[in-house]
Amino acid sequence: MADKKSSLRSFRHRNYRIFYPAVFISNVGTWAQRVAQDWLVVTDLHKGGAELGIVTGLQFLPTLFVSLYGGILADRFNKRKLLMITNGGGALTALALGYLIISGKVTIIEVYFLAFTLGIFSAIDSPIGQSFTPEIVGKEDTRNAISLGSANFNAARLVGPAVSGLLIKAFGTGPSFILNAASFAIITVTLGFMRDRELHTSEKSIEKPRIIEAIAYVKSRIDILVILITVFITATFGLNFQIFNALMATKVFHKDAGSFGGLGSCIAIGTLAAGIISAKRDQRRRPKFVIFASGLFGLTLIAISTMPSFLTYAAFLPLCGVIAVGTMIQANSYVSVTTPPELRGRVMGIYLMVFLGGSPIGSPLIGLVSDAIGVRQAIAICGAVVAVGAGITYLITGKSLVSFHQNQKRNSN
Repeated sequence: MADKKSSLRSFRHRNYRIFYPAVFISNVGTWAQRVAQDWLVVTDLHKGGAELGIVTGLQFLPTLFVSLYGGILADRFNKRKLLMITNGGGALTALALGYLIISGKVTIIEVYFLAFTLGIFSAIDSPIGQSFTPEIVGKEDTRNAISLGSANFNAARLVGPAVSGLLIKAFGTGPSFILNAASFAIITVTLGFMRDRELHTSEKSIEKPRIIEAIAYVKSRIDILVILITVFITATFGLNFQIFNALMATKVFHKDAGSFGGLGSCIAIGTLAAGIISAKRDQRRRPKFVIFASGLFGLTLIAISTMPSFLTYAAFLPLCGVIAVGTMIQANSYVSVTTPPELRGRVMGIYLMVFLGGSPIGSPLIGLVSDAIGVRQAIAICGAVVAVGAGITYLITGKSLVSFHQNQKRNSN
């Protein structure tokens, strides 16, 4: 059994031990569907970067409108039961798209609609899932669990794209969606076997939680505001490897589905390493670290846009992955751990709205720019926006952050 200082200490909790492998299977399915969806749009339906960007944007559009409501639900109701509902809905959505593809009836309109539908379930699910982690392991192990969760997500990123690439080559894109539907079903069943009595829950308020309370709290915390600004810029313009890889593989390097899936596994080497390193170190990083890491990530995007061959592009992806995910892990864990339990669901709803809410703007824009001036140029522009955005954020807020942390230190003494 893992001791209190182990990088695997979250596995001391029985609920976490059964939940973790189910989440891994679900993540494999998620990555398999992402690869298949991109390939379906670009190759099977013969669409360009603009349509690919629209599909990605529609998948994240509900985050702007629904994630805050998901946070309210998380602070009011049983999170485990809510997650069973959202994962069940995700299974039905993936199954429907898989059926349409296999039956030869799918058009870009159905892809748009079902991407948006899946986005609704994901937007509700995400803040509930984020705020559920501290309930599974308790506050003491929350940072470790978040890091292990990232390692889980990115280990699945090694497997899912590769599996999907092989499935596409052998049977077409449909089976990858069926795989994802099955993975949603597995996690739904696993949630049913978790024990409520072993969860670290706080008493729910009788009154309906109000989002305005969470907004007021965030406005009072300059450190969280800085992280939200940095995360918005980084995620909207930088964390678009789903689009970058699809367009580079098909439009620039003219590769097949197997090679495209391999790019997802390449970046997962770096993102998995970031999760493992964070789980081992597990110390609190201040917002200034998040800003600097974001700026460095922007520079790596500029560099990767210049890679002359498929092999050099693939070889550089792990570096991008370790910096990008390391930045996001620190941002996520800082906000989650420093927020009071009674507000955590709603604050994480705000965080996820910022983290994913820019995609409906950024993804179609990146697709349009790629079609207009080139894929490499679009990636370079995105990297420049991230790097410059991080620099401006630090110049504007640096002094306020120092004052905030000094006040915190005085108050704790």
